[in-house]
Order: sequence, then C-alpha cells, then structure tokens
Amino acid sequence: MENVTRRQFTAAAASTAAFTIVPRHVLGGAGYTPPSDKINLAVIGLGRQGMFVMMNLLALPEIQVTAVCDVNQGSKEYAEYSDNATLKAARQLLGAGYENWGEDWASPGRVQLTKSFSTSIGIGGREPAKQLVEAYYGSRKDIENYKGCAAYADYRELLDKETGVDAVYVATPDHWHAPISIAAMRKGKHVLCQKPMAHSIGEARRMALVAREMKVATALPVNNPYTQGNQLIADWIADGAIGRVREVHNWSARPYWPQAVERPKETMPAPAHLNWDMWVGPAPLRPYHKNYQPFVWRGWYDFGCGSFGDMGCYSFAGVFKILGLAPPTAVEACSGESYEETFPQASIVYLDFAKDIRLSWYDGGLHPPRPAGLSDQDARQFRHRQEGVMYVGDKGFILAGFNGNDPRVYPASPKYVAPPRPANPAGAAPPAPPREGAIDGWITAIKEAKPALTNFEIQAPVTEAFLLGCMAQRLPGEKLVWDTAAMKVVNSEKANGLVDPAYRSGFGSQ
Repeated sequence: MENVTRRQFTAAAASTAAFTIVPRHVLGGAGYTPPSDKINLAVIGLGRQGMFVMMNLLALPEIQVTAVCDVNQGSKEYAEYSDNATLKAARQLLGAGYENWGEDWASPGRVQLTKSFSTSIGIGGREPAKQLVEAYYGSRKDIENYKGCAAYADYRELLDKETGVDAVYVATPDHWHAPISIAAMRKGKHVLCQKPMAHSIGEARRMALVAREMKVATALPVNNPYTQGNQLIADWIADGAIGRVREVHNWSARPYWPQAVERPKETMPAPAHLNWDMWVGPAPLRPYHKNYQPFVWRGWYDFGCGSFGDMGCYSFAGVFKILGLAPPTAVEACSGESYEETFPQASIVYLDFAKDIRLSWYDGGLHPPRPAGLSDQDARQFRHRQEGVMYVGDKGFILAGFNGNDPRVYPASPKYVAPPRPANPAGAAPPAPPREGAIDGWITAIKEAKPALTNFEIQAPVTEAFLLGCMAQRLPGEKLVWDTAAMKVVNSEKANGLVDPAYRSGFGSQ
C-alpha cells in the first residue's frame, strides 16, 4: 500500500461501491502528520512578533500550541505599533466573555525609540505566552485532551523533553534563528522561522542543507511570493508589458529603531527576569545594557541585520520569484558616517546580477529618483510612498507597493490594469481576514509534502543576496565581487570574515 499513489487510490475507490478509507498515516512514512491530526507546535521567542504570530497560529484549526520558550520570563518592554495592541489582540483572540481579560497586561505607556519614532510598549516572555495559550484552549469547548502548555527558558531543554512536538516556530532575534532552527530540524521537527532566515550567509546555506537532509517542512512567514499583486507583476513582465527588465528599485522607511550609534560606555545589571548570557548566545558576550534589547537589537551587527535584513527579506522574496534571480555577482553600498558596531542610519545599496539587472536598495527614508512619465497626482503619491518597488524595463516601468500591492504600468495600457478590489455590500459584516499564504503553504508542506514557496532551500539564495547588501553597508565604498559557488568575496578578506563568523563556544555548531 505504501507504493500506491493518491491518484491510484482515489481511482480504485471510485470504482468500488463501498470501500474503507485507510488513514494516511498508515500509508505514509515516519514523521507524516495525518490531515485529521493537530500539528503540535512549540513557539521559541515570545517578543512582539512571536506573540502576534503565535496568536495567528492559535486560531488555526490545524495547529495546537503545546510549549513555549523564551529567555525572558516576562516583562512589559516590547514595542507595539498601537496603544495596548498586544492586550487588545489577545482579547480579540479569546472572544466573547474575555473583554476584561488580562488587566495586568495593560501597557505601562510609551517609549521614544528615536527622535522621530515613539511606540507603545507591551507584554512578552514565556510566562505571559503560557498564560494566553492556556486561556485560549480553556475557552474552546471543542478542544479535547489538552494537557496544558509547558514553558521553558532554554530551547535545548524543550527539544529534549517535548518529544511530542511536531514543529517549532522560531521568533527570536536574528542571531539565534539558525542555531535553533538547525537543532530543531536535527530532531526531525518542521520549522517556521521568522524573517530574516539567517544572520550570515554560511548559516543560510546550512539551514537549506539540513532541511533537505532531514526532509522536514520549512518556511519563512513572508507572503510576497503569494500575493496577487506580485503575481500580476510577474504576468505583466512575462507578457512584455515593460520590455526587458534592466533595473529594480526597492525602498523602505526603516529603521524605526536606533542605528548609527556607538556602544554604550556604561553598564547595567541585567534584569532578574532575563537570562542575558543566553540572550547573547552565539554572539560575542558583552555587558548588559537596555540599548541592546528588546526590538532595538536590530541595528546592532552582532544581533540583527539592520533595516535591509528586516525588510529586504519581504520584497526580495517577490523580486527573486518574479525575475528568476540567483545571488548577485557584485554589491556596493554608499552611506553617511559609518559605525563600528551598528548599521548606518540611511544608505543606498547596489546589487548587480548575472542577467544584466541592477537592483538598488534605499533605506532610512531615501527614495529613488522620480521616474519620467508620472502624472502630477502619481508623482505626489510617489514622493509620499514610504516603501515601494519599481521595475524598470526598456519599454516602461511598473510601480507598486512594497509587497507588490496596487501595481501600475507606465505608460498606462488598458491591457495591464489591476482588477478592482471586491466591494463589501452595505450593512454587511466585514469579511474575515484571509489566511496568510506563507503559513498556509507551510502547513500544506507538513501535511502533503508539497514544498512551500518560502522554504529554506528557495529562500537561501534570496537571503544570501540581502545579507551581501548588509555586508556592503558595513564596508561602504567597497565594491564586493561575489563568487557564490565558492561562497567567497574574491577581492576582500575583511568581507570574507563576515560570510560565516564563528559562534561563541557552547552556543550552536557550524
């Protein structure tokens, strides 16, 4: 029976008046999750992003969260994007009767992260996550045999003890993505890893190799390859709407966190709720200071990938799929004053590809030059668009939002027009938000062994590209020539030291 295909089984069943459906786990091999079963999930990393994605996963009928892990026991210091956003989202998830739930979760106020950006701060950590998971399943009458949520401070203990876990979601700071993902895959766990996929090019390569070796389902929660806008752009370019693509311009308003800063001279005692040594993990150890975490870690070379790594993983996933790109052959960055340990406040990065395509990345509020042919109204929108992407061909260009949304072809043509959004009838309840394509793709990969569009093997070359850009930001003014087959910068030993830096002893293997 193991050699019978789905099509053969269905055909045989259809020819029989009465038949017995054999459970797929009987037919499939070890590690296969039957469609009728829950995917037992552990969440590792419960900051703002981890908490919100965990809430989305909790609401999915295919998922059952059984364990959480974070080096932080719990605190109210995580950046939110609106006042009390975490508490409001938790109450909405729990539903009717929980309108006053979690009063101790209320935000303590706002914090000014930079001169131009202030944010509400909210709760995170392993104990609040455990509390929410158990409240959610306690509120569901259709949940059977739920035995509670385990909480761990060390992911290694979780992987050793939680043998019933099928999959993990990794939502730690960037420098922990690869060590935890690889350890989980080595245990046979499927992995959903928060973007960016890795902190170094060497890590991205290893993650892809281990995923292939262990035959586990992997994905990043990056939806650009699944969006209707990017599919339209791909179809239009394939149809010759703008001729041959020569340039891509991609820009972001990030960073919202401090960059272009020096290491603080003073030290602080680490808070009792935080295991600082474990938080630093594979990076070189340094004294604790509040300037390193949470959220603000993104700007530090040792922990994050700056605004390029934070946002380029989204847009590049779409660009690579649309244009069929491989890693670039050369990369160069220009920026203002450079700093020893943090990314620049603003920069432009040029990436050259073998298909005679140049991709230009702009961050820190910088924009590409205004293209000729825009109407005055479109030009005003272009100037005020904080994030976007533009494909330039030898016959015209396509301008779209950062995720490929609202694409427009110039010069305008009735042949290349995005369909209008469906109207919601007057008085009707707003439609339920659509399920995320990337997470759906990952669940499908687990249940049906159909690779997700954002799996580690597909996204490793994408990650390689923007991490080369991050390397160039650290070495402004140097043109780095890249040999992807050798995984080597051929003209800079200093840059080669950034391709696969060593881990601190005891925190992951390379």
